[in-house]
Amino acid sequence: MNTRPIPPYPILIVDDEAAILLSVDTILQMTGLNNVMTCQDSRQVMNILASRPVEAMLLDLNMPHVDGRELLGQINQAFPEIPVIIVTGAVEIETAVQCMKLGAFDYVVKPVEDERLISAVHRAMAFRELKRENLALKQHILSDALEQPEAFADIVTRNKKMLAIFQYIESIAQTSQPVLIRGETGVGKELIARVLHKLSGLKGSFVAVNVAGLDDSVFSDTLFGHAKGAFTGAELERHGLIEKASGGTLFLDEIGDLSPASQVKLLRLLQENEFFPLGRDDPKRTDARIVASTNVDLWEQQKTGKFRKDLNFRLGTHRIYLPPLRERLDDLPLLIAHFLEQAATALNKKIPTPPEELVPLLRNYPFPGNVRELKTLLFDAASRHKDGILALDVFKAQIRRYRSREGPAAGDEEYSTAPGIEGLVFPKKLPTIKQAAELLVAEAMKRASGNQTIAASMLGITQQALSKRLKKTEEH
Repeated sequence: MNTRPIPPYPILIVDDEAAILLSVDTILQMTGLNNVMTCQDSRQVMNILASRPVEAMLLDLNMPHVDGRELLGQINQAFPEIPVIIVTGAVEIETAVQCMKLGAFDYVVKPVEDERLISAVHRAMAFRELKRENLALKQHILSDALEQPEAFADIVTRNKKMLAIFQYIESIAQTSQPVLIRGETGVGKELIARVLHKLSGLKGSFVAVNVAGLDDSVFSDTLFGHAKGAFTGAELERHGLIEKASGGTLFLDEIGDLSPASQVKLLRLLQENEFFPLGRDDPKRTDARIVASTNVDLWEQQKTGKFRKDLNFRLGTHRIYLPPLRERLDDLPLLIAHFLEQAATALNKKIPTPPEELVPLLRNYPFPGNVRELKTLLFDAASRHKDGILALDVFKAQIRRYRSREGPAAGDEEYSTAPGIEGLVFPKKLPTIKQAAELLVAEAMKRASGNQTIAASMLGITQQALSKRLKKTEEH
C-alpha cells in the first residue's frame, strides 16, 4: 500500500519524560497519524520550529531548562500559526486559563485519555488546515489569477463563475478533507474531481466509481473488497477500490443515490479512515482522499430521510457547485469551436464552419443535458456534415423535440408548453393586441440577437411573416 505522511507536516511532541513521549507517539500512530516527531529537551524546540514546518504541537508544562509556559509564549510570538496543545499533570483551572491566555489551542490532563488526546489533535489539524485554506483563498482573490492554469486545460471556459470556482479549487486542492461536487447531469463533475486530484500532489491513483443503483452488498464488495471464502464463489481475496486509491483519490459519483446501509459504512470510512472487507473482522486503514458528486440536493434528501444528516456534513467539508450551461452562455462560442475540432479529429474530417445563426439559436435552448448534450449535438452534426457551412438541422430537431415534451426540464421555466404559460403575468391594465404583439416580437428579436429566422421559430411563425411585422413597426 502506498502511504503518505499524515498529517503532511509532523506533529511535534515535547516532554522531558521518554515514557510519555513513547506513549503519546504510540497513541497517534495507532490512529493513522504516522508523521510524528518527539523532543525530550525543551531547549531544542525553537530551533526545530525554525528549521521545518510543524502541523501541531503537544507541549508539557513542567520541564527542566525551559519551562513550558515560557516556551508557549515564545512559540505564540514567533510561530502563531502552530496550534499548541498543553499536556500536563496540573489540573488547576487557573493554570488552564493562563495557558489559554498565552495562546494554547487546547489543554489535556495526564494521565492522557486516548480519545481526548486524539480529538484534540484532530481539531488542531483541522484548525491548521482551515487557516492554510483561508490564506490560499485570500491570496487567490487578491491576485485574481490561477497559479496552475494548465491543470484546468480540459475545461473550456472564460466564464467568471467558473474561474472563481477554479480559484477555490486551487485553494482546497491539497486538503485531506472530503469534497462534495454538486451540479446537474453533464456539467463536468468528474472533470473537476480529476483536477482536484491533479492539484493535490497525491502520488496514488485517481479511482472513480458510480455508486448509483448499487445495492449494499455490491457497494461493499466493490469499495472494500472481500476475504477469501467470504461467500460462495469467493475463492480468492479481492482488493476493493478504496485500496486501489491508496495514497490517491477515490471519486464516488452520484452519491445521492447511495442506499441507507451503504451510507453507514461510508460514514465510518470518513470518520475513522477504516473499512472492513467482506469476511474480515479486523479493519483496514486507508489514506485515500474522498471526493463525491451528486446531481441532487442532499439537503432536500436529508429532510425527507433519504440521506443521513451526519454523512451530508462529513462529505461536504468543502462544497463546489457547478453552474449549468444555461448560466454560462458566454462559453458557447468557445465550446462550439472546441467540440467541432474534437469531432473533426475523431472523424478524420476538416473542421466544419459553424453558421452565424448557431450561437443565437443555442442561446435560446435550456440544455437540460448541459455541456455533455452540446458535445453530443455537435458530434452528431459534424458526422453528417459533407462540406461548406455546418447545417442547423440537428440542432433545430433537438429543440423541436424538447418543446414537444409535456413538461419543462429542470430550470427551464421560460419554454413551458403547458396550458396557462408559466411565467406570463398580466398587468392590471391590459395592453392592446397590437401592443402585445409588438412587445413579443421585440423580445424574440432580442433573444435571437437580431436573427429573424431564429426569432420566427421562437414565435411559431414564418420568417416572411415576421419580416412583414417588423416593417409595419418601422413604418409606424
